[in-house]
Amino acid sequence: MTNTDHTPPLAEPVSPREIPDAAIAMLDAEGTVVGWTHAAEQLVGYSAGEVVGRSASHVLPPAEDAPSASAFAEQCRAQDGWSGTVMVRHRDGHAIKMTLRISLLWGRDAGTRWLVSVTDIGTLSSGAPNGAVRESLLARAPIGITVYDPQLRCTWVSDVMERHVGVPRDRWFGRRLKDLFPGFEAEALESVMRQVLEGGPTKVHEYRAWPPADRGRAHLFSASFFCLQDADGKALGVCSMSVDVTGNRRARERLAILSEASTRIGSTLDLMQTGQELADLAVPLLADVAVVDLMESVPLGLEPSARIGTTSRRPVLRRAGVASIDLGVLELPAVREEVIHVPPTSSFGAALRTGRSHLEPVLDTHAGPWVDHDPTRAQKVRDSGIHSLMVVPIRARRCVLGLAVFGRSEEPTPFQEDDLLLAEELVTRAALSLDNAIQYARQRTAALTLQRDLLPHHVGGGAALDVASRYVPADTDHGVGGDWFDVIKLSGARVALVVGDVVGHGINAAATMGRLRTAVRTLADMELPPHELLTHLDDTVRRLSEEDADAPDQAPAAVGATCLYAVYDPVTRRCTMARAGHPPPAIIDPQGRVAFPDMPAGAPLGLGLGLVPFESVELELPEGTLLALYTDGLVESRDDDIDVGLDRLGAALAETDSSLEDLCSQVIETLPTQSPADDVTLLLARTRGLEVAQVASWELSNAPAAVRIARQAAARQLSEWGLEHLVPTVELIVSELVTNAIRYGGGPICLRLIQHQVLTCEVSDSNTSHPRPRQPHIIDEQGRGLFLVAQLSRRWGSRSATDGKVVWAEQDLPSKAVAV
Repeated sequence: MTNTDHTPPLAEPVSPREIPDAAIAMLDAEGTVVGWTHAAEQLVGYSAGEVVGRSASHVLPPAEDAPSASAFAEQCRAQDGWSGTVMVRHRDGHAIKMTLRISLLWGRDAGTRWLVSVTDIGTLSSGAPNGAVRESLLARAPIGITVYDPQLRCTWVSDVMERHVGVPRDRWFGRRLKDLFPGFEAEALESVMRQVLEGGPTKVHEYRAWPPADRGRAHLFSASFFCLQDADGKALGVCSMSVDVTGNRRARERLAILSEASTRIGSTLDLMQTGQELADLAVPLLADVAVVDLMESVPLGLEPSARIGTTSRRPVLRRAGVASIDLGVLELPAVREEVIHVPPTSSFGAALRTGRSHLEPVLDTHAGPWVDHDPTRAQKVRDSGIHSLMVVPIRARRCVLGLAVFGRSEEPTPFQEDDLLLAEELVTRAALSLDNAIQYARQRTAALTLQRDLLPHHVGGGAALDVASRYVPADTDHGVGGDWFDVIKLSGARVALVVGDVVGHGINAAATMGRLRTAVRTLADMELPPHELLTHLDDTVRRLSEEDADAPDQAPAAVGATCLYAVYDPVTRRCTMARAGHPPPAIIDPQGRVAFPDMPAGAPLGLGLGLVPFESVELELPEGTLLALYTDGLVESRDDDIDVGLDRLGAALAETDSSLEDLCSQVIETLPTQSPADDVTLLLARTRGLEVAQVASWELSNAPAAVRIARQAAARQLSEWGLEHLVPTVELIVSELVTNAIRYGGGPICLRLIQHQVLTCEVSDSNTSHPRPRQPHIIDEQGRGLFLVAQLSRRWGSRSATDGKVVWAEQDLPSKAVAV
């Protein structure tokens, strides 16, 4: 390094830190002590007045087998010093095991002196603030030593100090630091030396320098400053001992960056966000500019089809992250989300193809591949001032997911191999997060696809209800849940509404949801009252849980669910409902008044609480009443109480003039976040009532004559409805159903015809036993009635009633006769 104003500065001062005094002694060429420190007095018990001017052997006697003092001095001179372990007697007589180091110093006219540093092995601690210096002493690291007089002029210097800064020692003598190095901010170091001279404790100061031997690359040095005392205990001067701690500092910085990476990269499962987090971390800790490009399929949650070492078409990437200390560089060469086409023969294409990193310490964009492949990009790189580049492929499971590119523009030092190693470690951590996100995205997509396939694609409430629905999956951090809903048409124009929520998230929850939805549909076909249906569904959930627990190849998973089941009858305008641990429905009357009915909560399904029965409640709903069934994700959040969510829901639903589709959208828009932590399901139903003219019923006696009366009544009603073509078929059905009611039932019999989207014929009696069809033999005279009903009907069945049962059969209506 030359002493000119155009050379890089020798040092960049760093904040000083106080450390305990070191035991230092300065000897002349004959081994006489000429300087002593306060720490030396504390260590061996001798004051400066007792040792300065006396032979060092008085304080540091050599071992019996050691050479004579003169021979030892010649040995030290030949080897530029000596280091080792010695036993030293304290002034009070006890022995101390010491590490001792002797360094040769040069002065004017080739004069020499020795600097002796002594450390008690028992007090060494690498965790102390000066641990790096002390460990370097023990490891015999080269130490640069300089001694300054009270005016801070250099009087003695070691050969190592020459190598540290590249200035010959002859130019040091009689000069201060600010005289030696014009432009060098020496005031901080000289301020430290003044504090030491004025009786302050020993100081350590870290600074950077650029040794010529390392082609001007910055090194970090730690300098310790000690006050040397004469025989009277007055300040003789200041001794500075410098050790190169670049490796230690770089290791600490590297560990700090990697530690920060573990918390800042992969904070979410968003692939694009992970790319931006990598770029943000790299700047300015590693680079001045960083861009992260992912293969175009990766943000979609898909792995690249081509593996490392295989050839593919022209690679296409999408910019996921960009960061720079200079905002103007952010335009290089594309912004986030933009598509990047990579020339296959470029260094970027090679990194994608081979999976190996590329380092260009000195970037030349005026010739070669940069200009040949992408002159526009090359010009933008030149304009940005980037002079050093690293291209690191993002790899996972033998696939390249993308590229991370790091550049330096403001930092003059080019990238080196250790910078590339650090970059690769950062990218590896990001690759793990990206791969996890891809795997999660794949599972989430499968779960979401499964759930959407299992949920109804179209819901309709027939003549009883107008319905609309919304389903919003949870955000990417929480995964798809097990919400489901359904609208099931029942006999007699009735409609069942179902909303449920399976415990957990992911594909298992979605699969369990599908099983429960199927079970509910099966139980609904049995025409069970809501509380009985939930009882059977509870048994199903517990059975599924037991089956999963018995599976030898998988860990038992918690299986549980909540559910609300409601049945609305448009003839009576009554709704019967029961719930199993599910939030209550919202009921909005035609005037816009909102209520959440007080109904038994019931236990969640699958908890084994069979001793607590489910209970049904029945409500009368005027025509035009709005029913809202939902899952807890709509009204619950981490920040607000459930009452806040219920009030928010009620306020949104009070807009009675809005269509159901608009109401669904308005409710979803009121969510605190559009990326909910739990699935959100909403099912809205507005009630209709059948006109009086659409229903006809007759009370019949329990006598054989009732069969003829029933046939005649049905025929007349069908004629009034303009359904004469159905009379023969319906007469046969009515005959068989009324005959069975007379033969096997008891009490009064009721016949009811309902004209809605189909024609329903219902016969009720007081017997609770349900009919079972059977295949009669040729010689049997009975048993053909239900078989005949099944052949004549589109479908038939029976259901329990309050005081018995109802047997029903349906007939298709011509489209022009269907009541809307």
